[in-house]
Amino acid sequence: MATLYVENVPDELYDALRVFAREHRRSIAAEVLTLLEDNIPTATELARRKELFLAATRIRSRRSPSKGPFPSAEEMQREDRLR
Repeated sequence: MATLYVENVPDELYDALRVFAREHRRSIAAEVLTLLEDNIPTATELARRKELFLAATRIRSRRSPSKGPFPSAEEMQREDRLR
């Protein structure tokens, strides 16, 4: 596992990071690692997202099993109010 050292972190940013870490009951190193994991997608994560996008595209391109026009939301609301 690699080690990362960061120099010249502005005091204001470091203080904010310390507050975040304290709020989440983590060390500063653990908080930085969590922030990186949450915000930097890995090759595996990008592949998973691509698969999900392709699956959603395939689902969206399917034809509806029902035939015919469907009422609009406004028409359905009007019909419901008339009951």
